[in-house]
Amino acid sequence: MRGLQERGAVAALTPARHRAGRWSRGQLLTGALIGVLVVVADQLSKSLEQNALAGGPSHVLGPLDLELTYNSGAAFGVGRGLAPVLIVAGVALVLVVFYGRTVRGRSGAVAAGLLLGGALSNLGDRLFRGHGGAVIDWIHLSHWPTFNVADSCVVVGVGLLLLANLRSPDGAAAPAGG
Repeated sequence: MRGLQERGAVAALTPARHRAGRWSRGQLLTGALIGVLVVVADQLSKSLEQNALAGGPSHVLGPLDLELTYNSGAAFGVGRGLAPVLIVAGVALVLVVFYGRTVRGRSGAVAAGLLLGGALSNLGDRLFRGHGGAVIDWIHLSHWPTFNVADSCVVVGVGLLLLANLRSPDGAAAPAGG
């Protein structure tokens, strides 16, 4: 009977399998530290650029411009005017970070920190900045919608999480150095 349980659906629910998805204290600290750094960097850059770009956009180099916009939509301006729905989506994204717990090692912790920090910073804009639920965006590349540091961190975090899961296709934890 024991062998049957280990191979079946019950095996996924065993305490040993549940513990395998938990991070070490160092990994939690890494993820939390990265999340805090993302929020600080994003909020600071938004405040600085909001003041610096009040007079209009600024060309930096090649396709890079700094242009202040207020995004009431989702990523890259999709779904404008749906701020209440996006606040709920932001909270859901924060919960998705817990999916990263299945990827142990530095890659999972870094990915979760980037995702969590980016989501919390943009959620903070929607709730506390007083722009009617809009997020401050200020980095503009030609042929690409305007974005911010938090958006970049979310995209990089998702990419890292996908790469870490590719390295561990059965859903088992990635190597501790990963």
